[in-house]
Amino acid sequence: MLVYATHKGGKYFPFEESLKIEPTGLRGLYINLTNRCNCDCIFCLRQKKEMLPEFSLWLEKEPTVDEIKNELDRVNFDFVKEIVFCGFGEPTLRLPELIELLHYVKKNHPDIPTRLNTNGLGESAHGKNISSEFSGILDTVSISLNADNAEKYLKLTRAEYGLKSYESMLTFAEHMKDFIPNVILTIVDKVTSPEEIENCRKICEKRNLTLRVRPYENS
Repeated sequence: MLVYATHKGGKYFPFEESLKIEPTGLRGLYINLTNRCNCDCIFCLRQKKEMLPEFSLWLEKEPTVDEIKNELDRVNFDFVKEIVFCGFGEPTLRLPELIELLHYVKKNHPDIPTRLNTNGLGESAHGKNISSEFSGILDTVSISLNADNAEKYLKLTRAEYGLKSYESMLTFAEHMKDFIPNVILTIVDKVTSPEEIENCRKICEKRNLTLRVRPYENS
């Protein structure tokens, strides 16, 4: 699926199908750019989630920008509360396409908030500060914090850039504060102890960032 909505029970449906299942109410519109990722998190649903072929987030090939735009042009935006770049991979690995599509949705639907879900390692991937490219087109960035130190982070995420990945992710978050209204760091409950959650909260407070604890999905 390229463009989809989420439903209770951790289910994903194409946006048109979502409206058939739940014909009223606003919902998030999710855009799936890639299955590639520069992390291999031990708790990631990529390893565990079973999906019917017609409702799968696994892509046979990466979509072109035009293919995504065509899908977006078919969406009834009267039912969209937020546009989220997410999927089963790391969106910043396709940075030019991501930026172009953010410009496209902001131009055509300026009143609908945009969000990027990311592991925060886009600057490691591209070897430069990329935060300014999101200015004016992104309202919220949600970055996976996952741990309270570099060693735990690497053990959980198995990020391809090694121990330096943790500081790179935090630096990216701080860079984004200069250009994005809402910068959120997330951790997952059940795989994070209460003590570590508190440590993560202190890390965020020190850097003037917001922490959100996400519920763990096991299916």
